[in-house]
Amino acid sequence: MEFARQAAQPKEHSTRKKLGEIFVERGILSAVTVERVVAYARKKGKRFGTVLEELELVTPDELAQALAQQHNLKFLGDFHRYRYADDLLRLIPAKTAMANLIFPLKRQEGKLAVAVSDPTLSEVLRAIAEEHKVGIVPYVAPRREIMLAIKVHYLKSAPAAASDKKSVLIVDDDQAVSQFISGSLRRKGYHVVCAGDGMEAFKEIMSNRFDLVITDKEMPKLNGYAVLESLRTFPDTAHVPVILITSTATVDEEATALRRGFFDFIPKPLREATLSVKVERALAMAGEY
Repeated sequence: MEFARQAAQPKEHSTRKKLGEIFVERGILSAVTVERVVAYARKKGKRFGTVLEELELVTPDELAQALAQQHNLKFLGDFHRYRYADDLLRLIPAKTAMANLIFPLKRQEGKLAVAVSDPTLSEVLRAIAEEHKVGIVPYVAPRREIMLAIKVHYLKSAPAAASDKKSVLIVDDDQAVSQFISGSLRRKGYHVVCAGDGMEAFKEIMSNRFDLVITDKEMPKLNGYAVLESLRTFPDTAHVPVILITSTATVDEEATALRRGFFDFIPKPLREATLSVKVERALAMAGEY
């Protein structure tokens, strides 16, 4: 993997082409499709590129390539197969890499090449540059490729052994809630793993296979919505059902959760009967997918 001779300088925001223009120029989308997706993204309060991926109108590689063109950066794909020294990986801690979807590629001549999924992460990259006294050379890469690199090189966890039991991940920083859910599900024969926050959940998701995830909404580091996003980003976990639990049990909250992609919603305080029914339904419907 060769270093770019000089860090590419992003164009001024005012002169950058819009993503839609780039896709139209490349013949990937029509102008009408772009117009409709822009309107839909505004209505949903989502980023244009996120909606394109969700609707499968563009591939992850096409989106990353367009972002690279928009920001005048280089595109990089399929880099997880290379070897990376532990000293290099330590320049960006695992938590920072997972929270921001970035990955260190190479350090050379006072520069650090970094794969990024979002070229606008200027503050994060600036902090890394200042800490290690290096210039940052960003490369735009698909989110799934960065997640795969994190899984292979940071986590280095062996896959879970095959089992006939359904596997459930519980994500909650309240130990009493985790114990209540895990105890209830284990009595029914499920294999249960608990994570104390969203970051721990991310590591478990990347290292093991789960049939269902139950997550609290409010947690330190990464909240329940971030847990859902991490699952949807990686192809192997894109269709795992996720149930949201929260103490802010309002009709609007439930509607928002379901609209964002959660399979179901359980208000606190939890009831074992409700939990059992919703878990069984989620697993049954996931098995039909």
